Amino acid sequence: MSSLSVYHVSFPAQPNKVLTHLEDIASTLAAVGVTVERREASMPLKPGASQDEVLAAYAVQLDAWMTEFACAHAEVTSVVRQDPQKAELRAALLDERRRDTEEVRYIAAGSSLLALHIDDYVYAIRCERHDLIRVPAGVAHWVDIGEEPHVLSISLFKNRDAAASHSSGSDIARQYPGLDD
Repeated sequence: MSSLSVYHVSFPAQPNKVLTHLEDIASTLAAVGVTVERREASMPLKPGASQDEVLAAYAVQLDAWMTEFACAHAEVTSVVRQDPQKAELRAALLDERRRDTEEVRYIAAGSSLLALHIDDYVYAIRCERHDLIRVPAGVAHWVDIGEEPHVLSISLFKNRDAAASHSSGSDIARQYPGLDD
């Protein structure tokens, strides 16, 4: 089940609010410009599938979403517990970053934790299968795939250059509970 924990930056160990109903999560995030919704798009793929396999399996759905969200580039994150690069990938994803354009993130299988640092708050969203989140341009964020990852996500961007992100230089992600906590 998806959930949202909202933290004040001065108290990273104790959330101010924990929500588990999609309607409550969506309305709380909408207040800060973030869209969250459920989109059923089941394809017979599991975490560990290659980017080419995922893009081929989701081709029809991705074409519709790319038109809807005015995107032209997709990137896949597909990681399983057995992946020999999982620790390096996790460390890279835990680096707080910003993008110059919106990112549309869809969880096709498994789960991950997407944390958004907006003003004096951190919104930690446990993303599950079928969650679609639109992260506005400029929002600082990080992703935790956990120590034993099991996730397949697709991110959509305006173009290939828009997928590039910029590190904030902050180690804030390490101050907050992660996916496994």
